[in-house]
Formats: sequence, structure tokens, C-alpha cells
Amino acid sequence: MSTFTVSLVQMNVRKGAPRTNWTRMQEFTAEAVQRGADLVVFPELWDAGTAYDKGKEIASSLSGGLFAQVVALSRQHNIHVLGSLYEKRGVGIYNTIAVVSPLNGVMGAYRKIHLFPLSSEDKYLLPGEAPLVIDMPWGRTGFAICYDLRYPELFRRYADQDAQVVIVPSAWPHPRLEHYRTLLQARAIENQCYMVAVNRVGVDMTEEETVDAHYFGHSAVIDPWGKIVVEGGETEAHFTVTLDMNLVAQVRRQIPALEGRRL
Repeated sequence: MSTFTVSLVQMNVRKGAPRTNWTRMQEFTAEAVQRGADLVVFPELWDAGTAYDKGKEIASSLSGGLFAQVVALSRQHNIHVLGSLYEKRGVGIYNTIAVVSPLNGVMGAYRKIHLFPLSSEDKYLLPGEAPLVIDMPWGRTGFAICYDLRYPELFRRYADQDAQVVIVPSAWPHPRLEHYRTLLQARAIENQCYMVAVNRVGVDMTEEETVDAHYFGHSAVIDPWGKIVVEGGETEAHFTVTLDMNLVAQVRRQIPALEGRRL
């Protein structure tokens, strides 16, 4: 597939409300199909947000619960679906991207390796142990989640495995917008690949009804030159863009930086 069309759904995720979020997710998926998307991407933990303390109640195995419903939705609409959810695996709970194909169901799972200590994510969830690259219809694709962006070695490993696209569901809050944007562009330039990042919007409140986190959106696609193809604002939105996959090989030929590594 020399081109493919991706929809980025910048959702306002309702904390601890999987039924509400699931209803909205279905609506956005149907809209992505109408736009001709091959793939629709949702933010990090779009099922319930940072309700880590309720993770055990919300989570399901890859073969059941909300994961199974996403597979059925993918098949119904003939569209690939990505985004992270709470996964129950053994005795642990993980922040997991299930790579869902309309033909093959769950093709693989990426579990967030770098958990975010400032939100206490690491106190409730277990870290993943391995990167994931899968051959998708549009090309080799790697996966990361939010805080993983700060760890360039993960993305260089994807480049070593010839990933042409890396998909990054996120929940980045203010005041770190410039970190998010700069890291996305750096990862694209360093590894000469597309970065597809979908970041949530909205706020999380504390028990005292004060704002705990304000998520800034700015979902974006960055091309292998580091150019911003599309970038959202700070409200709930849905962006659809068609990417030229031939550009990856073109950039890697023109500036063979990956071949010239000495360390």
C-alpha cells in the first residue's frame, strides 16, 4: 500500500467512565469509516483515563471484555483500530495497545514499557517488557505510549527493525506541550519515519474538585523529514490524513543517516 489514510481521534476521555467512552468511540469509528480511513487511532487509556485505582475493575483480557468489543467493531466497519486500554494479564494490570485488524482480530499487543511516576501509574500498573513491530497493510509499524516518547532507544530499535510508522496514543498534560511536540519531531527525524500521535483533551479533577491535569490535545502526524503534516488544537476533534509511504524510503536514500551509524 503506497498510501494509507489514518484518522486521529482527539477524545475528551471521561475518567472512570468506560461505558460513556465506549459509546463515543463507536461514533468516532463510524465517522472514520465515512472518511475512508484505513486506520483509526484513539488516545491512551481511552476506556477510562487515569482511573488507575479502578484498573482491576475496568480491565479485561485480550480475548474478552472491551478488547473483544473493539475486535467486533473493527470487523463490522472493516477498519483497523488502535488505542490503549486497561488489560488484565495474569495477576497484573497493563496499559496496552491491542493491534486490531478487521481480518485477523488482535494481531499483537504492546504494553507500555515506561510508566509515568508523576501520576503514580507505576504504583497500579505493571510495565511491559518488549517493543512491538508488526507488518501492517501500509508498512512495518511500531508502537509506543505517551511517556515512552522520552526514551529514544525504543524508537531507534524500531528503526533497526525497519519500522516506517510509529503510532503513539498519549495523555500529555499542560505545561509540557513543547516537550511533546519537540520529542515527536525528534523521533521522526532521528529514525526517518512517520510519527502518528493521538493525545487526549479534557481535564481530570481531584476529590476536592480542583483540576488535577489539563490535557492539551495537539494530536499530530510528523513525516520522516520532521515536518508537521497535521496538528490539532486543544478541543475534542477528529483529523483524517492520507500518508505517502514512499516518502520513508525516499528520505532514507537521500540522507542515509541510519546506515552511517558508528555506535
